[in-house]
Formats: sequence, structure tokens, C-alpha cells
Amino acid sequence: MLTTGLAHIAILTTDLENSISWYEKLGGQCYAKGEVEKPTGTNHLAMVRLPGVDLELIEPGDGTPVEPAGGVIPHFALETDDLDASISQLRELGVDSFRTEQPVELPGLFGGLRNIFFTGPSGELIELLQHL
Repeated sequence: MLTTGLAHIAILTTDLENSISWYEKLGGQCYAKGEVEKPTGTNHLAMVRLPGVDLELIEPGDGTPVEPAGGVIPHFALETDDLDASISQLRELGVDSFRTEQPVELPGLFGGLRNIFFTGPSGELIELLQHL
């Protein structure tokens, strides 16, 4: 087998510590930090483990632009067993970047799901979903 699974999703940020703190509010845990020297500067890195997925947060000091719009990864999704309770908890934690006021119900998609999208601290788009 060439691959054994998803290792992580990389997200560029302009403020590494703010992004770590933000993902810790979602239940993540920062378990490693490091630096990578590039010819044009130093990239500061952190690994944050969320249930089911690791995120590599990258604060580029090498001149790489941090642009939230576009890109080849349009969003990543986190799953929950209780979407309404999760939305309420996120709002209590200060997340106010939801794209819609209410979740969308898609009974015919992938066996049925409800979802809502919001943005992270660097403009990354996150889908929160519950399977029906």
C-alpha cells in the first residue's frame, strides 16, 4: 500500500499563536512546534490534533502569501453528533463567522446530512456536519 491514511491538513496563518488558541477552543491540542529555514526566511509551524485529523499551522516568514480566498482546498469538514449543540457552543466561544444563520439540511446528499460553514482565524473555510 502506497499510503496508510491522511497525515494532516496544512493551513497558512498570519498569527500562529492566535490560530493555535482558536483551534484549541474547538477541542484541538497543540502537540508540536517547529521552524523550517528557507532561503527567504523562517516558517514557524505548529501541529494541532483535532478528533480525527491533524492540522499543520504554518506562519510563513519566507514571503509566502496568506490568502484566504481560493486555493485548491476549498474547505475541510469536522463532524459532530449534535450540530445544534456544537453551533451553540461555538457561538458561546465567540465564533461569529458563520456563513448562514441556520444549518442547511441535505437529506439526499451522501446518505443525508446537515451542515453549516464558518471561517477560521486565517480565513480558512470549515464545514461542520452531522450525518442524518
